Amino acid sequence: MDRTAARNLAQFLAWGRLGLGASAVVAPGLVSRPWIGRQSAEPTARLFARAMGGRDLVLGIGALRALAVSDDESRPWVALGGVADLVDAMATVVAFGRLPRRSRWGIMALTLGAALVSIRAAASLDEPEATPVDVGAPAPRPEPG
Repeated sequence: MDRTAARNLAQFLAWGRLGLGASAVVAPGLVSRPWIGRQSAEPTARLFARAMGGRDLVLGIGALRALAVSDDESRPWVALGGVADLVDAMATVVAFGRLPRRSRWGIMALTLGAALVSIRAAASLDEPEATPVDVGAPAPRPEPG
């Protein structure tokens, strides 16, 4: 993946994280119901959904702000978002058998997929930009030695 694609993907992930985080803060039951089922209506589940929403909101805002500055600045934000998603995936694995049957595979795919894509995008921000090649230009000649 080239740097431009990595930046575009990182921006997409950050906006998605920001949207999901804001949704979880405002409507925690809506966001957590596919993940934990009927328990999402419980006050404690809503508390945790809002707390996780706050985490994603901050990670999304941080990544977007950093992307506006530089790739070096954004790399840790994008990678840390991926690490947070990886922790979510591991928590999903631990509770997998107790999660709603209709959505547990989707939640697993979403958390693990977001983790892998975020970490890959962060790593690709390290790759050098491709240098355009002028096909019509003469080939450089070796200097006499």
